[in-house]
Amino acid sequence: MREDFLHYVWQHQYFDKADLRTAAGEEIQVLKPGHRNADAGPDFLNARLRLGEVEWNGAVEIHLRASDWARHQHQTDPKYDQVILHVVGQHDADVARTNGSLIPALALQSRLAPELLARYQALVDAPAAAPLPCAPLLNLVPEITRTMMAERALLERVERKADDVMALHQHLGQDWEATAYHALMAAFGFQKNSEPLARLAKALPLSVLRRHRHDQRQLEALLFGQAGFLVENEETTTDEYIRDLRQEYEFLRHKYSLVATALAVHEWNYLRLRPANFPPVRLGQLAGLLHARPALFDALLTAHSVAALAEFFQAPAPAYWRAHFRPGRPGKVPGLGKSSIDLLITNVVVPLRVAYARYVGQPSLVESSVALLSELPAEHNQYTDVYEALGFAHRTASDSQGLLALHKNYCAPRRCLHCSIGSRLVQQPRVAR
Repeated sequence: MREDFLHYVWQHQYFDKADLRTAAGEEIQVLKPGHRNADAGPDFLNARLRLGEVEWNGAVEIHLRASDWARHQHQTDPKYDQVILHVVGQHDADVARTNGSLIPALALQSRLAPELLARYQALVDAPAAAPLPCAPLLNLVPEITRTMMAERALLERVERKADDVMALHQHLGQDWEATAYHALMAAFGFQKNSEPLARLAKALPLSVLRRHRHDQRQLEALLFGQAGFLVENEETTTDEYIRDLRQEYEFLRHKYSLVATALAVHEWNYLRLRPANFPPVRLGQLAGLLHARPALFDALLTAHSVAALAEFFQAPAPAYWRAHFRPGRPGKVPGLGKSSIDLLITNVVVPLRVAYARYVGQPSLVESSVALLSELPAEHNQYTDVYEALGFAHRTASDSQGLLALHKNYCAPRRCLHCSIGSRLVQQPRVAR
């Protein structure tokens, strides 16, 4: 049994309440179990209990064993002085507040229904290789429960991404244009090169790029120079384009004191990438986009459809980067593909718009931004395929994002009791479809 099971049991009051008493024999009446605390401090806040003849309002702390109180150093933490009841699986020690006053304890292990614990253990003890802990039991869960849980996971995923955007926005001095620039740069790395492209955004501030956005040659010199792609080697010795950019970059990097922040060639990843995904190709596409779309944030915010956003992202790369996979190495390069644009809308546009909508208090913009995902095709990978095979709806990117969140935040870490599906199975072993 894990502690999260006791949290679940206390929250829903799934235990025998007959002759409910503390470890010291005092009668307990639970008037209100309190609400879960997502921050530091006791597990449940604003609980209301009657202990003997006295009514108490305060917090409830939960542990598998009462002795965990001391192991977690709660006896020295003033935040836990508000605890009015210590709910435990086993009562193996008395505990006290910082002033030495004892805290009443309620031991639950003998009050748990064996079948409830057995259903919980069946989920959390599922083999690590099992795709979903509840896979053999899914036919017992109504389809609407599965659908609503996937939708909940989707919204949580979007909110977390929006939180990341808000943190970036705060770090950048609440500049939405700079926020869009940094988010877009990182996303153009498409996982393999997201980290170096994020560092490139820091190494080349938008304030510098803004001064040269209308001069494509200078814009390319800054981007490729700071990325470390303008070094001279055997492939670029006779390449006039690279030589010209190098000369321009030498002037600009001294003008803006950029020398110390530049990346090196070895910091970029090429392993297991198709040439169309090589970092210089992606950077060329970014150069074309930054030159053709000088107001990034406004354009991403005001586009009302996936079609409008697709048109935004289809700005042509500079001619050289439509014909070279890397400096000095020619080859026909395709433009930014539809699947890449779909990922950019999913991972940049939607979170950016949701973050802004929360910032200015526009709930309708949150809804319309999330709705964009329903216009995009479903993403198929090793995770979504498992859920689809088990009967989960998987028609659009909205479904894909929900299933990915379900896997990452609930199924993989075995957080079954936090999931509506797992909670339903623990409560009722036989549920009609």
